[in-house]
Amino acid sequence: MNTFDSPQAFARHLKSMARKEVIALRAGLTTCAKLIKKTAKEEIGHLQPAVGPFAAWAELADYTKKEKEKLGYKFNDEYNPLLREGTMRDSYQYEVNGFEAIIGSKMDIAAWHEFGTSRMPERPVLGPAAFRNKEKIKAVFGSSVVIGVFGFGTNRASFLPSAFTEGAHYFS
Repeated sequence: MNTFDSPQAFARHLKSMARKEVIALRAGLTTCAKLIKKTAKEEIGHLQPAVGPFAAWAELADYTKKEKEKLGYKFNDEYNPLLREGTMRDSYQYEVNGFEAIIGSKMDIAAWHEFGTSRMPERPVLGPAAFRNKEKIKAVFGSSVVIGVFGFGTNRASFLPSAFTEGAHYFS
């Protein structure tokens, strides 16, 4: 139990706690952004099933399959949807500013695939990646709050729920 010699000492303590909370929440947000980016990149090249509110990806059009074959692209049984050379996949990035995270690609073609166009169906990547990780995201943010409020030591992830076993490397 902390005791304080003055109201100023108590105020300094509260300020320090608030700073720790901000640091912990930003670390949690960064962890979640990295996780979503990683999952999104892994989805590209494989037909994705429906998940949550997101529909399954449509199979590639015969024209697209033939074009890929003609250009000599190697493919699996699914014709590697959204993947040719990996340029779009590798363009996914994240940025954390304050309490906001932006995850995505600056390439126009990534948006065309995400939302579809008049000539191609949507094949969302980012929404499903976030949805697939919702339990981990909840665990990370819950843990971030606890870390920030109670100021656990260097082994910050040691109290994470067992369902989130890889949490330790996200917080390090």
